[in-house]
Amino acid sequence: MIFIVVNFTVKPDHADGWLDLVQPFTDATRNEPGNLWFYWSRAVEDPNLYVLVEAFRDDDAAVAHVQSEHFRNALRELKPALAQTPRIINTTIDGTEWSLMGELEVD
Repeated sequence: MIFIVVNFTVKPDHADGWLDLVQPFTDATRNEPGNLWFYWSRAVEDPNLYVLVEAFRDDDAAVAHVQSEHFRNALRELKPALAQTPRIINTTIDGTEWSLMGELEVD
């Protein structure tokens, strides 16, 4: 799978409305056939930092994502709300599911 984590530092006046701003992009991406997951989190230590964790089935699915109309729209719509260029980790890993954390196995 293609596993991606992106840090978005948003302008303070956009921080509380960020999830509303990204909702159309989130919904469209989650409906892509090759999307495995697309999760947003907000940093506890910094209310202006949002973290996106996303995964795509394979290279073809990831390419289809960045070539989609909703991706291009998101680039245009999100940029004015950003305080800095997002930081990204993009890597390929084996599997298509989350693994269980054996150290905290729940009976």
